[in-house]
This record gives sequence, structure tokens and C-alpha cells, in this order.
Amino acid sequence: MNTNKKVRLSSHGSALPLALVAILILLTVGASVLSLGLNSRIFSIRNASNISARCAADAGLTKALYEMNQKLQDTPWLGYELPCETNTYLPNCNAYYTYTVTGNPISGYRIESTGTSGQNTKKVSCALKLQGPFEAAIFTKNGLTLYNSAEVNGYNYGEDKKNLKIGTNSTESGSISLKSYAIVDGDVVVGTGADPNDVIDNNGTITGHTGTLSQEYDMPPITVPNWLSSFPSSGTIKNDTTLYSSAKYDSIDLNSGKTITIEKDVIIYVTGEMILKNDAELLIGEDASLTIYLGGNFEGKNSSNINNGTKIPKNLKIYGLDGCESMTFHNSSDLYGTIYAPNANIEMDNSADVYGSVISKSFDQKNSADFFYDASLRDVSIHDEAVYFVVTEWNEE
Repeated sequence: MNTNKKVRLSSHGSALPLALVAILILLTVGASVLSLGLNSRIFSIRNASNISARCAADAGLTKALYEMNQKLQDTPWLGYELPCETNTYLPNCNAYYTYTVTGNPISGYRIESTGTSGQNTKKVSCALKLQGPFEAAIFTKNGLTLYNSAEVNGYNYGEDKKNLKIGTNSTESGSISLKSYAIVDGDVVVGTGADPNDVIDNNGTITGHTGTLSQEYDMPPITVPNWLSSFPSSGTIKNDTTLYSSAKYDSIDLNSGKTITIEKDVIIYVTGEMILKNDAELLIGEDASLTIYLGGNFEGKNSSNINNGTKIPKNLKIYGLDGCESMTFHNSSDLYGTIYAPNANIEMDNSADVYGSVISKSFDQKNSADFFYDASLRDVSIHDEAVYFVVTEWNEE
């Protein structure tokens, strides 16, 4: 009997250590799970804070870019008053940003933006580049047609040797049409999300690449400078006239065989139509330039002539305003100039060549004429019309 009691006591004594071991294991596992959960939570908080800081930095950079483009509306450009903000909070968020803009028109401008959320900070920076409306040789909202044997080529390439570009924002089938033997010595792009093989009806030759835009090509409306729009109107030009200074007109209806001569750097605002009748001529002197803000349509009738004596496309700029919906050219000689008319359907019904750039609603080049893109049009300044800043050389810390 004493032996059995000892056995029972021995059994109870061995169970107790096992229970203690089990409890220790459960405590260890529980502590590990709690630690894992805590670490995961801390990681999530830090990660969320890191993301918030990055979002704040990006928001600051975006705001700085917006403010710089708003400053371009200032006349004259006040480059010594560059935008900056300090500790600006994001809506409904504890994150905030600080940004500064440094630089000048010669060396260029740079944005640095720092986002802060909790103990996390993110810094982003970028260089700014000025871009003008004539980055493309020909660009349209809708259709673009090059007729038989028409050719698009380029010249005046500087350090920027990238291919010339023609294209459209349209995604409609056949929006770009290259007829037999038409040649584009460069790239052709189509609207976002579209298939280039569907949008481009190619019966000619494209030496570069075809592709799809990552975002729509921006074609903002042009606004007449306040100082020019406030001028009293000088009526309508019908006969021989020489212009030495800027002015405002109701229209230009130049009679057959008559000439408008530009002798200085002249800017004119034509609120209505501009018509050059048969054999009429618009002549820009060798030491002159002409900028036209055109409120109505343009028509150059048979054998009419826009003669840019400088042979420099930058010295003739035609800006079509909202009311400019049609431009037809029957030039008897080569046209050196730039046309920016987002609402206009443009037709080149002549065999004379075009040197410059055209941005429009649609564009038809007929009768085997050639188009030569002046690549120097990519070089713009603070004081040029319709320029805007774009981001380059993005860095993140």
C-alpha cells in the first residue's frame, strides 16, 4: 500500500513541470504574436507617415509649378519675386510641405519641396524648362492630311536633335492621312489610348516612330494683350499701307494688287476677318517682324502673297483667337512663319513651301508642297507668347 501511494505522488509530481513548460510556451508564443502585431502596427504607421510625407512633397512641387506658370502672365516678368511657401498643411491631413523656387531666366529655375509627416520627411526637386506652343512641326485637334508627294522635314537643329513630330489629339480612325508618296521625316503621334495603326492611314513613308500620347497635347486659347486690345480701332485696311507701329483694326480686306508693308517690329490686333485678294501682298521688311492676333477668318486668294523678307519663321506669328475658324492660303511664294490657331481648319492650297510650324484644329497640305519645321522654334524665352514651364530632371531624397 505504501508503494502505490509513492507511485501516485510521483505521477502528480511529473505533471506539474510539464504544465509549467506548456504555460511558458504559451506565454512565449503570445508575447511573440503581440510583438509581431505591435511591430506590424508600428511599421504601418511609419509607412503611412512616409507616404503622407511624399504626398506633401509632391503637392508642394505641384503648387510651385502652378505658381510659376501663373507668374508668366505678369507683364513684365518679375523674376525677383519667386514663389515660396512654408509649413503649408494638406487638407484633412497632418502632413505639410515647404517649397522654394530658385534661379533666373539665364541659368534656369529649380524647385525644391519638402514634405513632413510626423518624424518622416521627403524631399523632391526638379529643374524647370520653358516650353512653347511650337514644339511640334504640325499638330491638330482633329484631322491632318498630307497629299500626294507632300513632305515634312526639318532644319535649324541645335543641341536638341530630337526628331520632329507631327500628330493629333484625335483617336478617330484615319484622322492622320498620308497620301501616296507623302513623307514624314520624323515621328507621328496620335491621341491618348489610340492605336497608331488605326488612326494613321499611311500610304506614304514615316522615317521615325509612330506612337500614342501619354497625355493630351495642350492647346490653350490665346489672349490679346490688354495694352493692345485697349487701342482704338484704325478701321479697315484696303489699299497700300506701310506700318511702323502696333495697332488695332476692324478687319483687313486688301484689294487686288495692293501691299501692306511692315517696316518695324509690329503687333496688330484684327478683330474681324483678314482677306488678301488676288495678287495682294503682305510684305515684311528685312529688319522687321509681325505678330497678328486674328479674331476672324483668314483667306489669301489666288496669287496672293505673304512675303517674310527675313526668311525667319519667328518673325511672322499668326495667333488665331476663338473666332478664327478657317484659314486658307493660296500663296504664290514660300511662306515663312508660325500659326497657332486651335479652333481653325487650315488649308494650304498651293505648291509653295512652308517654313515654320502650324498648330490648329485641322490641317490639309495640298498640291505636293513641302513643309519644313524650324527646330529653333523650340528655343523660347520668358517673354514669348503662350510659353509655360514643364518639369525636367526629377530627383527624390
